[in-house]
Amino acid sequence: MQFPKPYTLAQIASILDIEFVGDAQFQITGINEIHVVTPGDIVFVDHPKYYDKALQSQASVVLINKKVDCPAGKALLISKDPFTDFNRLTQHFKPFQKSYDSVSKTAKIGSNTIIQPNVFIGNHVKIGSNCIIHSNVSIYDHTLIGDNVEIHANTVLGAAAFYYKKRPEGFDQLLSGGRVVIENDVHIGASCTIDRGVSGDTIIQQGSKLDNQVHVGHDTRIGKKCLIASQTGIAGCVVIEDEVTLWGQVGVKSDVIIKEKAVVMAQSGVGKNLDSGKSYFGSPAKETRTAYREMAALKDLSSPKKAKSNE
Repeated sequence: MQFPKPYTLAQIASILDIEFVGDAQFQITGINEIHVVTPGDIVFVDHPKYYDKALQSQASVVLINKKVDCPAGKALLISKDPFTDFNRLTQHFKPFQKSYDSVSKTAKIGSNTIIQPNVFIGNHVKIGSNCIIHSNVSIYDHTLIGDNVEIHANTVLGAAAFYYKKRPEGFDQLLSGGRVVIENDVHIGASCTIDRGVSGDTIIQQGSKLDNQVHVGHDTRIGKKCLIASQTGIAGCVVIEDEVTLWGQVGVKSDVIIKEKAVVMAQSGVGKNLDSGKSYFGSPAKETRTAYREMAALKDLSSPKKAKSNE
């Protein structure tokens, strides 16, 4: 999530009322999670296990709960609770805005786009030309939609990320300040849910097609000309490259990469990276031929003749 203008280290520390380590005039341009940080960003870390990853990342500033040696070219913000202070920055720079209209006055809608009854379009949404948005679709703030996009009834674009920190008193949600970006020629079925990024973008690239009842988690990137069948659940921070096919009821774990032209058969569970151009089946998903051979071997072992010969 980028700030509307650069801020100094001292200015950000003042917003949070915390101590800093580094040049007071150090320039900061945004905040981001560890997997999408770029130079100029703040990243937060609140567990020693991940200190080195944060300190060695591309982030320019680390929001951290302990004073540590600061790598050259970086700065620190010292916080008692980095998770909460990261949320405070999200609230400060991208606060929730109430919408008083079913189609916000700040929304921009292109020529020849059809908006069916009972659609909600939030603040600062941009929709391109020649789109069809069917009834009861909800499009949250800051969503970007390209040209020739069709979205079927009851779909929700831009709901909050499923991202929680467990506290003694319950769960604390990490606020979502990112966006959903839908590129040209994408079709999205009925009753799909596509969560916005926590600090970056959830992206569906040009020409991809989603069936009904597909869930796409926060900060996930779906490539060009992908096919995703119904009841597929994709967790956050997944990368699905171009021309991938996911058949019905596939489940994909967070932080997984599915490489281009891979095919995942129905009811499979993807828990690790998958190579390009191969077919996968099972849970955990394996190359289809391997999975079928293993199933055949198990069936053979359990057959009555085999069981009798082993007595």
